[in-house]
Amino acid sequence: MKTFEQKYGTRPHQQLQAPIEEKRRPEHTIRAGTISASVWVNTTKEGDKEYRTVTFERRYTDKDGQWKSSSSLRLNDLPRAAVVLAKAYEYLILKGHDTDMVREEVIA
Repeated sequence: MKTFEQKYGTRPHQQLQAPIEEKRRPEHTIRAGTISASVWVNTTKEGDKEYRTVTFERRYTDKDGQWKSSSSLRLNDLPRAAVVLAKAYEYLILKGHDTDMVREEVIA
């Protein structure tokens, strides 16, 4: 009787180890409670220039206690959202990324 390795060429645990792609991470994140803003590095389609974008999210727990994310804000979230977005802007200006202007495409 052949062993698993002889039959399939690998050990069982080796078959489960697929190459793991490195998860893209933000360059910088600012948090205030459950509100956060993240600065991301992007590249133009031509690949010749870098520019930054900012995303924000609100974290909350659902009825089952699982953490979820949303881009919708409640009234009480607005002051914290303003703070994290202002800090993201400050980060970009102080790092000299205010020149990262990229022509935006208009989709009609």
